[in-house]
Amino acid sequence: MKINNLQDLKAFSDRSVQAMDKQKKKVLVCAGTGCVAGGSLEIYNRIKELINEKGLLVDLELDYEKEGIGVKKSGCHGFCEMGPLVRIEPENYLYLRVQIEDCEEIVNKTLINNEAVERLMYTDDDKVYKAQEDIPFYRKQTRMVLKNCGSINAESFSEYVAKGGYKALGKVLFEMQPQEVCQSILDSNLRGRGGGGYPSGAKWKQVLKQDSEVKYVVCNGDEGDPGAFMDRSIMEGDPHGVIEGMTIAGYATKSTIGYIYVRAEYPLAVERLKIAIEDARKHGMLGENILSSGFSFDININMGAGAFVCGEGSALTASIEGERGMPRVKPPRTVEKGLWEKPTVLNNVETYANVPLIINNGSEWYKSIGPENSPGTKAFAITGNVNHTGLIEVPMGTTLREVIFDIGGGIKNGKKFKAVQIGGPSGGCLTEEHLDLPLDFDSLKRVGAMIGSGGLVVMDEDTCMVEVARFFMNFTQNESCGKCVPCREGTKRMLEILEKIVNGKGSKEDLDLLEELADTISSTALCGLGKSAASPVVSTLKYFRDEYLEHVVDKKCKTHTCKSLASIVIEKEKCKGCSKCARICPVQAIEGKIKEPYTVNQSKCIKCGACLEVCPFAAIKEA
Repeated sequence: MKINNLQDLKAFSDRSVQAMDKQKKKVLVCAGTGCVAGGSLEIYNRIKELINEKGLLVDLELDYEKEGIGVKKSGCHGFCEMGPLVRIEPENYLYLRVQIEDCEEIVNKTLINNEAVERLMYTDDDKVYKAQEDIPFYRKQTRMVLKNCGSINAESFSEYVAKGGYKALGKVLFEMQPQEVCQSILDSNLRGRGGGGYPSGAKWKQVLKQDSEVKYVVCNGDEGDPGAFMDRSIMEGDPHGVIEGMTIAGYATKSTIGYIYVRAEYPLAVERLKIAIEDARKHGMLGENILSSGFSFDININMGAGAFVCGEGSALTASIEGERGMPRVKPPRTVEKGLWEKPTVLNNVETYANVPLIINNGSEWYKSIGPENSPGTKAFAITGNVNHTGLIEVPMGTTLREVIFDIGGGIKNGKKFKAVQIGGPSGGCLTEEHLDLPLDFDSLKRVGAMIGSGGLVVMDEDTCMVEVARFFMNFTQNESCGKCVPCREGTKRMLEILEKIVNGKGSKEDLDLLEELADTISSTALCGLGKSAASPVVSTLKYFRDEYLEHVVDKKCKTHTCKSLASIVIEKEKCKGCSKCARICPVQAIEGKIKEPYTVNQSKCIKCGACLEVCPFAAIKEA
């Protein structure tokens, strides 16, 4: 059914709400990438099969006539550590780590007899949390952008509309002028969620005032930070939210064409976006004369090859044009000469997903959430040495302590918190002294870090911060496009120095050289990615200089991460002289006699660790 006007949209929404109400039970199987990898699609199919066997009606699409059980492939529920996940409504039960063999019990007990399967629910200190919203992981979240992820069929246009979808688009088309839309976004102080935090409304106004018949709206879905999956989950779980936000941006800036640039490594996101775009076209929400308003807008998908540098605006637009993804000198800026040298609005996925919320609820409402200079919420992907990894959304200004210990459940295995890498390779490491720091653009900037796209990698006491710096520098150096000398050569020199340090060949002078190179690169690199490439090194040198000194002066790595700095020793009082270690050593570095304690010849030892694995008396250790 094509929706030709506001009245049609209202009628379609009402019918979709009624159809959803006919689903007295809803089974939402997480079909985000993480749960799909864990077998959630098999669970989805098995639950459908069992319901059919029981003679019950299965609703895979909204049925406007009959009552049934809605079985849906939803987007990411967020609690990735506990997947595959299954949510049951209206009880809001959340079943964790569901396996194929659990499906029959779920159908029999919950769908037929209205009983909870408590063994599949989150338990803490013998307390069973039945409702998803009561679980500590969810309780302190404010899910706005992620609200539809995990609560609707990710591939259903009708369910999106039933949840208020495209209402904001209808509002701007018939109640607001483009200038008013831009001003509304500016008044809300929505800042770009891709890393820089630039006011989105200001960007839109700059494009609107450009004197050009052709303008473009571009969505940056090229999420390349290690450990980050916020944008991917939004595209997979609520693609229409992104489409609606982009279409509103098109109207606000008098653009008629949009591009979503998404990395090819996100096949599920690409598939869901294609389905959503096709459905939006079919129903008249994309294409010519949307809602008979006279405004036309359409969206294309471009898949990137996975180059990290294409997250930078000018490199991204070059890639869409078919050129090599490399940044260019600015000015001119993207708002003046972007895609095919035409004025271009460029925001990331999460930024566009915020737009319908602002239009529907107003700028003042949006500004009431979080701090004045960084209002709204932010999605974070929390990974690393934390008990509960996953996708979360919290108000800006929430502290690191709340995120890591209240939502994330603290550090794994009772270890001590050491640091958190925020903002990916372009960000920096924060320490225990920053745990009560509010997560917003300005507060993080003051301590030399940045929100970036929203990746949070938590590290415990056993993490070597020098190796962390080396890891991120290796990533950045590999991903450098090579266009400018500071990034191409500077990051290579920094990586060589870091590798020298972790291999036990560094000196105190190397630390001074690292700082000098970092300053040069950040001051002279061509693009924002190059300018921030040294951030992990700078922050770890600042907060963990003692570890660097330990590596270069004492030639030790107290976490035993840097194998070249480790010494394998045999404790004489534990050694029984069985000779197993000597027999397995590939370089004959273990010396001694049967039934007498053995020793390790450090000049021969290659630290392969083979002896550690075979010793039956735990007499061998790294020192």
